[in-house]
Amino acid sequence: MHLTPREQERLNLFTAAELARRRLARGARLGAPDAVAYVCDEICELAWDGVDIDEIVRIAGELLTPDQLQPGVPAAVPAIQVEAMFPHGSSLVHIASPFGPPGPDAPGAVRAAEGEIELAADREHRTTTLHNTGERPVWISSHFPLDQLNPAVRTDAELAGFRLAIPAGTAVRLEAGERRELTVVAMGGHR
Repeated sequence: MHLTPREQERLNLFTAAELARRRLARGARLGAPDAVAYVCDEICELAWDGVDIDEIVRIAGELLTPDQLQPGVPAAVPAIQVEAMFPHGSSLVHIASPFGPPGPDAPGAVRAAEGEIELAADREHRTTTLHNTGERPVWISSHFPLDQLNPAVRTDAELAGFRLAIPAGTAVRLEAGERRELTVVAMGGHR
């Protein structure tokens, strides 16, 4: 059987998730790798079934309880991101604190500063209009190159080298026929 790298990755994820399910069935606690695999597999299956991304995020945050995890797992896994295949195409699904907050004194804890943070302050920003001319909603994730958009999404400007100016791990949903003005930002690279 010939599998694409994406198909092979999906089967590996499923296998790791099945190991997690077996451990859970016998009452064993999960470590970080099997807990992540379990949640990612569930996300991929929900997406395949066409569940709305907001509902998937809600469900994913409730899949495992602290008593099902080895100590330190919440601190070791501050977020999960998985590219899931929806009926409309693939989208990045971001789950913040998938196993609950690690606590302010946990190793690796992030303490946010007060005030506003400007996204990519040193990069060029533009405003553009995106129009979904298709018959289905289209999701555009935070770091997706806008010159590779779904052909159903039309724009009023050349957007090579740009992405949406939204926080990492988030996405914008354009409904069928929707036209929306959005801010885009030049993509960064290694300097």
